[in-house]
Amino acid sequence: MRRALERALLVALGVAGLAQAGRALPGPAAFPFVPVPPSASRIHWTHTAGKSKAKYLPETTGAGAAFFDYDNDGWMDLYLVNSGPSDFYDPPQALRGALYRNDHDGGFTDVTARAGLLPGGYGQGAAAGDYDGDGFADLYITQYGRSVLYRNNRDGTFSDVTERAGVAAPGWASSALWFDFDNDGRLDLFVGRFADFTKAKHRPCADRREPEYCIPKLYAPMASRLFHNEGDGTFKDVSARAGIAGHAGKAWGAVAADVNNDGWLDLFVSNDTVENFLFLNRGGLFEEAGLQMGVAMSAEGKARSGMGVDAADYDQDGFMDLFVSNIDHEMFSLYRNDRGEGFVDRAGPTGVAAATRLLSGWGLKFLDYDNDGHLDLFLANGHPDDLVDGLRMRVTYRQPLLLFRGTGSGLQDVSATAGPVFARPHSARGLAAGDFDNDGGLDVLVTVNDGAPLLLRNQAAVGSHWLGLRLVGRRANPDAVGARVSWAAGAGVRSRTRVAGGSFLSTHDPRVVLGLGPATRLEWLEVRWPAPSGLVQRFTGLPVDRYITLVEGGAGWE
Repeated sequence: MRRALERALLVALGVAGLAQAGRALPGPAAFPFVPVPPSASRIHWTHTAGKSKAKYLPETTGAGAAFFDYDNDGWMDLYLVNSGPSDFYDPPQALRGALYRNDHDGGFTDVTARAGLLPGGYGQGAAAGDYDGDGFADLYITQYGRSVLYRNNRDGTFSDVTERAGVAAPGWASSALWFDFDNDGRLDLFVGRFADFTKAKHRPCADRREPEYCIPKLYAPMASRLFHNEGDGTFKDVSARAGIAGHAGKAWGAVAADVNNDGWLDLFVSNDTVENFLFLNRGGLFEEAGLQMGVAMSAEGKARSGMGVDAADYDQDGFMDLFVSNIDHEMFSLYRNDRGEGFVDRAGPTGVAAATRLLSGWGLKFLDYDNDGHLDLFLANGHPDDLVDGLRMRVTYRQPLLLFRGTGSGLQDVSATAGPVFARPHSARGLAAGDFDNDGGLDVLVTVNDGAPLLLRNQAAVGSHWLGLRLVGRRANPDAVGARVSWAAGAGVRSRTRVAGGSFLSTHDPRVVLGLGPATRLEWLEVRWPAPSGLVQRFTGLPVDRYITLVEGGAGWE
């Protein structure tokens, strides 16, 4: 009852605001996402950036978040990354990230101290994955200075195993992801690294009376890291051998997906003021082909401020497409895959370019928010410079969220009628998608730089049928990264691919949710498990409107 009253109040307040602005007033049921107030979510944590008069660059870039089920109870828990002590910041009081356990009633409980997740550094992002194959998700936290790997002890606690594992990755780490790059069935670790920045190397970017957060052209690019999982709890740095170390960049976002359907996971990395990288996987060795594949620079041949990324087959032609967000006046890019031969930017024809011209994008995700079977797109925005309002015409520091609805043939900007939360500006950074209330509708968590996170409950999926899948690899990697799921329900056949990474500094719910629309049953479902398995399994007689587990090689569902 209380939750219903809170939701009604939020909707009523939003409608009033839209009326004052002279905009059309959709009914409450038309609002796809509504904020969950702290009184309901019980999330009372706030990100602290430690902003200073000197305007050190890391202060404005974080932070991320992760949806993952750390205790294997079938409900998504949440980790929120915070800053901490560094060479440029000495917090006046102890800061920490926060692990929130899902209480199965729409709310969470802070269990950070009990779990032992107290990294104590200047945090940036989080990547969850079962690297040791014990069935429990582990957590890697990227930081400015030194990153941390926490092994899940399977009893509600974590242990810092960074030194033994050999994955500290010194420097300024940004987005990380777990994926099996050499098809040996174990999850390896990619760690994106940003610019060569320290307090000693800090430089003002302009001759102004008041410092500002700069475009990072003043700092040298750095090579990212690739760590091979040795299978004994340790990792080997293979960045040079695999072809990653030879390409210095300023990595923000990273996503792993097979873009040419050759059975090997490729890497797309967005870079700030450096051309984006598309590392094509040639049997465990990477060839950087961003320029020849058409995703490195703008149409004018200029490197942009690449930040958030994602990969998905949004047009359902069997090939993975790419998305990257940039800073204002650069436009974002929607790269349609030309059947493995290259990419064509479709941001203009789809309306993405016009909608993002004055925005700076960070976290983002392709998701089917209304479960109609078509992939939609959610974008979190905010300018990095908190003084920009007085420096550029029509560009603001806090910016609105954007929502594009998939039509089957393209994308339609529905932000203007999507409800009050899309009318309010935010200093958004990370974005993690996850169904925290297990109702089949993907919810969204948006992190806010130097502010409280925004938890948005999905109410657009109500009325559509769905099936949620937890995929468990046996010969394939435990998280089934790279698995392709195809299904028939009603008209046509659709597919989804399990990618690794994406967004910005954040980890999404690992489960795959299939939107069935009005269909009340699946005719069949097929899982193509990634190498080294290659097994193809077809299932019939599956239930709908619930989550199930499919284990590689298993006879049925659990």
